[in-house]
Amino acid sequence: MKLYRFLTGPDEGADFCHKVSLALSKGWQLHGSPSLSFNTVTGVVQCGQAVTKDVDGKDYDPAMKLGDQ
Repeated sequence: MKLYRFLTGPDEGADFCHKVSLALSKGWQLHGSPSLSFNTVTGVVQCGQAVTKDVDGKDYDPAMKLGDQ
């Protein structure tokens, strides 16, 4: 099965980069380009990055926690 996640977070310090790096260290792969959006209400830039992962021997279940895979 192929899993998909879209990681998001504010572009403050290295927190978002660490979130993506942690996913990569767990076998997730980058999918497409990162995205940035400016929230005019909060004044914060939001980052997003899609990641995918192939998992053998499991069937998809909507109740699964994707971050634990």
